[in-house]
Amino acid sequence: MGALRAIALLIFAIWLGTSSAHAEKRVALVVGNSAYKTVPRLANPANDAALVGGMFRKAGFDIVDIKLDLSGSEMRKALRDFGGKARDAEVAVVYYAGHGIELDGVNYLIPTDATLETDSDVLDETIALDRALFAVEPAKQLRLIILDACRDNPFAKTMKRTIASRAIGRGLAKVEPTSPNTMIAFAAKAGSTASDGDSKNSPFATALVDRLPTPGLDLGKAFRFVRDDVLKSTGNKQEPFVYGSLGGDDVALVPAKPAAAPGPQANPQDSIRRDYELALQAGNRDAWEAFLQAYPDGFYAGLARAQLKNVAAEEARAAAAAKARQAEDEKAKLAAERANKAEQEKAAAAAKAAENARLAAEKAKQIEEAKAAAAEQRRKDAETAVAKALADKQAAEKALAEKIANDKTAAVLAAKQATEKSQREGEQKVAAVTPTQSMPGLSSQETAKLVQSELRRVGCHPAPADGIWTDSSQRSLTLFNKYAGTKFDSKQASLEALDAIKAKASRVCPLVCDHGFKADGDACVKIACRAGYRVNDDNECEKVQDNKPVATREDAKPRDDARKKAETAPAKPQAAGQLICNSAGCRPVKPGCRVVPYQQFKHGAVSHGQPQEECN
Repeated sequence: MGALRAIALLIFAIWLGTSSAHAEKRVALVVGNSAYKTVPRLANPANDAALVGGMFRKAGFDIVDIKLDLSGSEMRKALRDFGGKARDAEVAVVYYAGHGIELDGVNYLIPTDATLETDSDVLDETIALDRALFAVEPAKQLRLIILDACRDNPFAKTMKRTIASRAIGRGLAKVEPTSPNTMIAFAAKAGSTASDGDSKNSPFATALVDRLPTPGLDLGKAFRFVRDDVLKSTGNKQEPFVYGSLGGDDVALVPAKPAAAPGPQANPQDSIRRDYELALQAGNRDAWEAFLQAYPDGFYAGLARAQLKNVAAEEARAAAAAKARQAEDEKAKLAAERANKAEQEKAAAAAKAAENARLAAEKAKQIEEAKAAAAEQRRKDAETAVAKALADKQAAEKALAEKIANDKTAAVLAAKQATEKSQREGEQKVAAVTPTQSMPGLSSQETAKLVQSELRRVGCHPAPADGIWTDSSQRSLTLFNKYAGTKFDSKQASLEALDAIKAKASRVCPLVCDHGFKADGDACVKIACRAGYRVNDDNECEKVQDNKPVATREDAKPRDDARKKAETAPAKPQAAGQLICNSAGCRPVKPGCRVVPYQQFKHGAVSHGQPQEECN
């Protein structure tokens, strides 16, 4: 009878709980941000929001606001409006799927219009998690935040840091709610990221929809089931985590279904079945043990023992998980202790290495200073070489420019001469019918200047070409007639003479050089004799006689007479137009003058010098 009273009390308590649950007001805000403007679109958040929102509606929530792809201003407005709806509610839930970011240990939800070019933009363009906590805070019994926002965040990869030491974590940071009866569920534990999965919904959203709507299932246990489902579906790569805590009483997101009102029991099995269903709704060890005490035998007793084994298996699993966590903590503790010892040894080794590095740095500094000095010297040498190379280059460019200018001048002159020649040829054809003494449009002075220039080229006219036909010019043309075998009138410059002179490609009039010089092309060069030889009177090299007899006064007298005779003898007149040459060059003999050899007596011998010009 005591067992029956216990079951009756349990049934009454469940009935009271369910009847009070029916009076509760439950509200939910569901946000899914997929269409981000500055980063790639997320495939699942919009689908996840629709799935979770539908779950809340099927669970009988009084208000379910589903919002998709909200900008910053739209998210703030949605949270503000939802805060007003949560003021008279017992249960308030906010579900968010999309991108989130952690900055300096604070979590932020990212709207679709955020750019986040720098870390300081997070404060202006995102919504702090505390704002969502503020929206659910008025709820009287349960405040729940569910974040499917632990994805790999592309904003953090491109964001510029204004402070190098500022921390931008991976995933979301751990939080500890300060308000009672408040829970925050992450799709992945702090510091890790969540997967979108291969289907249209994330593994986390799928597990939520499967577990949370179970009538009468405590939220703490429901989220543990969610954790197990996600670990299994992701190959233990993603582990959801819940922060915050609830009181000692079970809190279910969906209350247990109310028990049927008691009535006349025609069949005893109906009463056993109802008690079994009540124990099934409770689902804990105490309920099943109470049922077995009341009904130790029969069909439902076997089912109850099976359920009790299931509860025992779950408790064993939970104990094993707790033991595994404790082992992991112990392992981490031992690893930390070993790490401390290793750190001490590492610090000692680092100190020794630092001293060795200091000594090596000192030595390296000395080596680098020597290298720097050598490099500085090489730089100075290189600058000197560059300056010299630049000067040589400038000189070469100047020489090249001069050569190009000279070549250009020569080309212009050649073109001019070719034009003049063709003009002369045409005029000569005309002159064959009507002889003329000057070119058409060319004055006699210009014709004379051209003839003088050509006579100078063939070595017959040493004076400059000035266009004045003087006796000197006449003698030059006469000299050309002599050596070229022509008979042009020397009293005037004619085109016929000009053509005949131009036809000569080289020197016509001979080059007369002083004693000790010889002609070499168009120049006089000094005759060089080897050691022990000298130039004789015939301009040839002869050996020097060392033992020549010294002339006496008697011997010198005939030589003096010969010298006087040579000085008083009349000079042989030179041919008209003959040149007189010395070391300075050649020029025609002046009119009325003649060339006489230069002789002098020195130490009893006759010495020859440069020829002299003697005028009347």
